[in-house]
Amino acid sequence: MNKVFLIGRLTRDPELRYTSSNIPVASFSIAVNRTFANQNGEREADFINIVVWRKQAENCKNYLNQGSQVAIDGRIQTRNYEDQNGQKRYVTEVVADNVQFLDTKAAREQREESSNINPYNIDKKQNIDMNDIPDDPFKDFGEEIKIDENDLPF
Repeated sequence: MNKVFLIGRLTRDPELRYTSSNIPVASFSIAVNRTFANQNGEREADFINIVVWRKQAENCKNYLNQGSQVAIDGRIQTRNYEDQNGQKRYVTEVVADNVQFLDTKAAREQREESSNINPYNIDKKQNIDMNDIPDDPFKDFGEEIKIDENDLPF
C-alpha cells in the first residue's frame, strides 16, 4: 500500500502548468516539522515536493501561496530523467489525491500583509531573477516536467 498523509506549510507559491492535452498540473513543496529536536534542541523540517492534477491544481494556484497550511493525502512517486550532462536524476514526490486548505481567509490575508517583510527585502511586484537570491534551497526544484497523458494513472 502506498499512502501518505502530510500537514505542512508551502515553501513557495504553487506553479501551474498544462500538459500538451491541456490538463492542469501544479507543483509546490511543503515544510513538514519533525516531531523531535536535534542535538542543539532545535526542531527541523523536511521539505517535500507535491504534485497536484486537474481542477485541484487550479484551486491550489488560485487559493494557496507561500506559508499556506495544507493537509495532503496521496501517494509517493519516484520518476527519473536525464539531465543536461546526460546523468540520470531521480525525483521523489507526493502525488496528491486530496489537498485540504487549513488556513482561514483572515489568516491568509494577515500572512499576505506580513509577507511584505522578507529576509531579502524583495518587493514582490518586482521581476526578480531567483539566481540573485543567495543560498536558495529550491533553485533546482523548477525542473521542467514533461508528462505524457498516456502515462497518467487515471
